[in-house]
Amino acid sequence: MEFEVNGARRAVDVDDDPAAVEVVRDRLGLTGTKLVCAGGVCGACTIQVDGEPRVSCLTPAVALAGRRVTTVEGLSGHPVARAFAGEDALQCGYCTPGFVVEAAAFLERWRAAHGRTRPGREHIADALAGHLCRCGAYERIFSAVAAACAGDYDTAPAGAQRPTVPRTEAPEKADGSARYTTDLRPEGLLEGVIIRSPHAHAHVRSLEAGDVPLVPLLPPDGVVRYVGQPVAAVAAPDRAAARAAAERVAIDYEVLPAALDARGARAGEGPLVYEDKAARKRAPGSGESPQLLPARWRGNLRGPSAMSKRPATAVRRITEARARNPERVVEGVFTTAAQTHTPLEPHACLAQWIDGSLHLEVSTQSVKQVAELAAERFGVPVDKVVARAVHVGGGFGCKMGLTSEVVAAVELARLHGAPVRVVLDRDEELTDGGYRPGTRIRLAMAADEAGDLSALAMDADSDGGVSVGGTVAALARFMYGKAPRRLRDFDTLTHRPPGAPFRGPGGPTMCWALEQAVDEMAHRLGQDPIALRRRWDGNLKRHALYDRAASLPLWVGPRGGTGRYRRGVGVAAANWMYFLDPVTEVELTVDNGVVVARCAVQDMGTGSRTVLHRAVAEGLGVPEDRVRAEVGRSDAVHGPTSGGSRTTPSLVPAAADAAARLRDALGGGDITARLDAAHGVRVTGRRPRDSRGFALPFTLGGVAIGRGFTGSVQVAEVEVDTRLGRVRPLRVWSGISAGRIHEDRLARSQCEGAVVQGIGYALYEERRTDPATGRVLTENLEDYRIPGIGDTPEITVHFHQEGFEHVPGGGVGLGEIATLPTAACLANAVHDATGWRPYDMPIRPDRLLEGLGT
Repeated sequence: MEFEVNGARRAVDVDDDPAAVEVVRDRLGLTGTKLVCAGGVCGACTIQVDGEPRVSCLTPAVALAGRRVTTVEGLSGHPVARAFAGEDALQCGYCTPGFVVEAAAFLERWRAAHGRTRPGREHIADALAGHLCRCGAYERIFSAVAAACAGDYDTAPAGAQRPTVPRTEAPEKADGSARYTTDLRPEGLLEGVIIRSPHAHAHVRSLEAGDVPLVPLLPPDGVVRYVGQPVAAVAAPDRAAARAAAERVAIDYEVLPAALDARGARAGEGPLVYEDKAARKRAPGSGESPQLLPARWRGNLRGPSAMSKRPATAVRRITEARARNPERVVEGVFTTAAQTHTPLEPHACLAQWIDGSLHLEVSTQSVKQVAELAAERFGVPVDKVVARAVHVGGGFGCKMGLTSEVVAAVELARLHGAPVRVVLDRDEELTDGGYRPGTRIRLAMAADEAGDLSALAMDADSDGGVSVGGTVAALARFMYGKAPRRLRDFDTLTHRPPGAPFRGPGGPTMCWALEQAVDEMAHRLGQDPIALRRRWDGNLKRHALYDRAASLPLWVGPRGGTGRYRRGVGVAAANWMYFLDPVTEVELTVDNGVVVARCAVQDMGTGSRTVLHRAVAEGLGVPEDRVRAEVGRSDAVHGPTSGGSRTTPSLVPAAADAAARLRDALGGGDITARLDAAHGVRVTGRRPRDSRGFALPFTLGGVAIGRGFTGSVQVAEVEVDTRLGRVRPLRVWSGISAGRIHEDRLARSQCEGAVVQGIGYALYEERRTDPATGRVLTENLEDYRIPGIGDTPEITVHFHQEGFEHVPGGGVGLGEIATLPTAACLANAVHDATGWRPYDMPIRPDRLLEGLGT
């Protein structure tokens, strides 16, 4: 078959009837086209055929015969590609090529009809409705498409080979040249697939490989505990052959009774998930510190682990208030569904052994940790393991540590003596890629005669399948003063896949209950919800946010209504701990007049590459083109894991220290002119200690807890359709207190994306499993709904940049605090609009209509 691709005639063999995406990516090497959903839902694989956008995962390759095909690589230098880079309309960048291809076609249609005018949000949302961005960069995508249509990016800046952009790697992400783990195809590559258990609970008696070389992936006791658990892995020259080989593997399962009902597990019913202490120790963690707080096990119930403060007093006060002033007691049972991470680049690893050294290309949030764990697991000296993660297509907490695809790829590579790549399919990602556990929260709150918080009690049951480590109730210790409180966390164990840390583990869930209870108390006391929070909350940094929020036209304007469409405004607040990696280092080397900054940190769309680059340039006082940042290699000096909002407050101070050391080494003053003569000069900077020290004298898993809490106050306006039960967010104001903002555009994009993910949590996302078999039912992006560009409200981000002057650099992390209050804020807005309180999340249309009695 012959056709034209990006202006060149190409011929390919299509006798095996491949999809167009396979031809474009694997046979032509145009990897800017991404395969994500394989179902025409996400838009990442979009190409143009004779100028019209098509999803290449559903287009047969034979349909391209004789046609003119344009991929994102063919749009390099296009105004839309320049606009996406210039407006920072991306984060991880994995979805960006598909958006660019679609938006380029829209630009042509728009200009033909409207000339160089700026389209409105509704026009852009309609055009890009078939595309998903899990990072939630939609606000900037609106800006980029509007600017491109208006002609703002028709020409490149005069004389500039590469214009300055907010994000260092943005041009490569926008033109498809950024290479992710899923894009790499070394000579002799084999594709690996993981064989997974079809049973929720079984003992594997035997694995009969026959003529198929395989590696087992079973736990030591040979027991599988959920549908989809890895059992073994095989490899072949392509995925089709690998799947066929997997089909030939005979596995003898002794099927065992399974505990699949969380309610029964809480009551002590059903077969045990973990039979003994040794098995319990191997339980995966759904939080960042899975078993930090001690707790006892009773069958399939673990807990309570407690972070209480005068718990007996809290219970007594609530009991007394029920009898004397029941109107001052707010009680309720709040539930949340499991929320799946589903980064658009799935878990992926390419492994190869070269002269006794292990080389990994891996989509990870912890490149240094992966190398260290791999060295330990596979018996290799740590200096013989190199892990690379140059570009990472999102993570949100689920890509930390030595995950199953890494183990499978390494063992298969050793078995075959060839490079092996293991990439999860979307159904595998949605089954075994991690999720925020569902919860059931019992809350009681009492206010005293003065209207102050008197006591709080919260019991939180986390439903994380075979995982443990829920810390939902514990986080309520740090909000609203010092009133007595009983806070207990439980883990309910079932034979279902494990949860994993997800952007502020436990935080959005805790806020869902606590912030709705505070809102309800404000209504009962006849007080303004912002004013009550300000009075209860002793955090001065959040006081500044409350004051700003209270004066917003959004808050003081009209609301309500009695017709079909009703508008409401809600508020919610949150805080989050300040974490850092205290031993982070940055190495600077002068290389032919350019300062190369290296650190074993990774960039999964949060901007760490850009933060490092600009922190060094600023510290040295040199132009940005005299600095190059290299991240994503484990053999560089120690860098932080991208989790716990600790990357920036670890990286920036280390970069500043390195810059100061290099300035001293070059004699100080204006060093720009001296760089050309300083080839080979090398220094290493280290993260200095905070001026007030840290909150604890020791680290937890290499992480220090700093002094002070970040804060967030959000105000949201929604429109509720009382006939169809739909909630449409209209506007969100997000106030963030995290100290100095080092990169304003990138920080705003991250906070806007955090709001979008919070909207998904509140309104759409619900991971569901078959109650009879334990199989995940929401295993594709059609059934598991994440927010699209049309679901995005107008988002305004306000930064309060004071309060962290004791931190070198003056700022701390904000990736998690920005999403914590969003779901509760929307729930309070729904209540304001309708008078109905949504206790169960997501706020589905059927639940809303039932609550309204319609």
